Amino acid sequence: MKQLPEPSPLPESVPIPKADPPAEMDLVAVPTGVNHRTAAYAYVGGSVFDRRDFYIGAALIKHPQGDLLVDSGFGRDIAKQLTTMPRLFQKLTKYDVWKPAVEQLETAGYDFSRLSGILLTHAHWDHMSGIPDFPDLPVLISRRDRAAFYSREMFGNFRGFFQEFPFNWQELSFPSGPYLGFPRHHDVYGDGSIVCVQAPGHTPGSIIVFVTLPNQVRYALVGDLVWQREGLTRRVERPFPVRRLADFDAEGNRQNLLRMISIMRRIPDLIVVPAHDQRAFAEMSQLPNVTTKGLTLSA
Repeated sequence: MKQLPEPSPLPESVPIPKADPPAEMDLVAVPTGVNHRTAAYAYVGGSVFDRRDFYIGAALIKHPQGDLLVDSGFGRDIAKQLTTMPRLFQKLTKYDVWKPAVEQLETAGYDFSRLSGILLTHAHWDHMSGIPDFPDLPVLISRRDRAAFYSREMFGNFRGFFQEFPFNWQELSFPSGPYLGFPRHHDVYGDGSIVCVQAPGHTPGSIIVFVTLPNQVRYALVGDLVWQREGLTRRVERPFPVRRLADFDAEGNRQNLLRMISIMRRIPDLIVVPAHDQRAFAEMSQLPNVTTKGLTLSA
């Protein structure tokens, strides 16, 4: 197994950011289904016999200034959306839809007036499918991913009708300085509880979302920086043929992966959440009264 080189330690001069999250804040898993893969697809050294059902869903950040869905998971129109993708991609993509996010929130008796927007870690199909179920809701996205979404350079876009959907885009700015070694950041509500940083590589404008809850439990929602935790814990990338197709800038993704490993070593209790690792989402709160076709695995 070819590991990446040891990352440079995060300097002691880099402070651990302080946060003052409100008492009502929470982080809730919203699993909408799975994409059937194997560990060999996810990371170098993974076994073809190790079946991995990739989590496809969202995370709901509850905050008194406005709730945010991080990504959206499978939507009601996923089958129709996939027909706009290349035929080979359709043939290789085996998935199960459990329950779209909007239906889970309805079942839970959620007050939709609380929902301020959908915060995209990046603009790929499996993170965006559910957006049309929330018409007119602001979609927070980095400038580079918004531009790339409409170009041929982005791997994994829906074509046709999905690109014609009238998104209510709101471009994220990153007006503040360094954050845990990342050069720029955006503090969503100014209390340090939800902080976005630029982490280009998988896509031109991928971001990482740091969330700090009232009990000072810290999460890092890393999107598709890695697909499974082993990418970070074993210090390995996606297999070469996969990252050639999946990553816009493999070197950029590699540098952000190493940066994230340095942060994990500096903050050992940080819960890192790859967007497709069921185990990470199992550590979040759950919506009340919601049952789906599947269960989020925790081991």
